[in-house]
Amino acid sequence: MPALFVQAWMARDADALAALFAPDADFVNVVGLWWHDRDAIRRAHAYGLRGMFSASTLRVGRVKRRDLGGVCVLHARMHLDGQTAPDGSEAGPRQTVMSFVMARQGDGTWLCVSAHNTDIVPGAESHVNDGADLKPADYRD
Repeated sequence: MPALFVQAWMARDADALAALFAPDADFVNVVGLWWHDRDAIRRAHAYGLRGMFSASTLRVGRVKRRDLGGVCVLHARMHLDGQTAPDGSEAGPRQTVMSFVMARQGDGTWLCVSAHNTDIVPGAESHVNDGADLKPADYRD
């Protein structure tokens, strides 16, 4: 799944990306936007791949798989470069951890039923709302 996700991303093919998901799949992105079906996942990624991610590169790092019978959970570290910032400049690189819950279909293929993408924030343990914004926070001495 992570390799196919990256392949569709790099081809800027939102249809191929959405085809990896069950019709009623859920996807939560790094800022908590929650899409509730394959078509919403396709539309959201088509928008991003045309705009802020049109010049980006995405690659898979470490992957861990846990089999649970006809279901498995995949965690994949993802590396993103070349995102376009709102002012048109190139944003710095980001790393995320993506979680995919996969379900084996009757024909033996696998579809993602739930995905969640989380930004890795170096040096932080949580976020704190300061009344105006969420800011990374580290409670360690």
